Amino acid sequence: MPQIDTLLPPRLVDKARRVVEANRKAGRRIALAESCTGGLVGAALTEIPGSSDVFDASFVTYSNKAKVELLGVNQDVLDTFGAVSPAVAWAMAIGAQEKTDADVAVSITGVAGPGGGTEMKPVGTVVFARAKRDANPEQVAADQKCFEDDGRGGVRLQATLWALELLLPGARLVSDEEE
Repeated sequence: MPQIDTLLPPRLVDKARRVVEANRKAGRRIALAESCTGGLVGAALTEIPGSSDVFDASFVTYSNKAKVELLGVNQDVLDTFGAVSPAVAWAMAIGAQEKTDADVAVSITGVAGPGGGTEMKPVGTVVFARAKRDANPEQVAADQKCFEDDGRGGVRLQATLWALELLLPGARLVSDEEE
């Protein structure tokens, strides 16, 4: 495989290559709704030549206002649960999937640090959700992970790698029900 000229870490580019190849083989289109990763998942995917075969769109919705306006997240859900919650991740994934031609959409929202953490949601807390086309919206899978706080860049890298993992056909979230 030829080496790609990139600024991104090799393990990130390698994972993105696997995602593109696996989704191409499965005939799936993918989309993203990113918050704490700030577009890193989309950046990793677009490092791969031919990624346009599978990658439809990425919404970088860092602010709550962007989550509401671009993805249709309900303001009451944000006010009740906070941006870093399964409910918001769920709404982000549904919004990204509905606004694109993607077969699957993954969302990422979290606390990258160094500030912003709380006792309930410490730095490194990241919530992921995945929505699939034609699936019951009530069965969108969402999971919370707490990555090791090895600095803002480290949390964002770990979250990006996990989001890419969730885009692989057959990948499962803890909350996925048997299909």
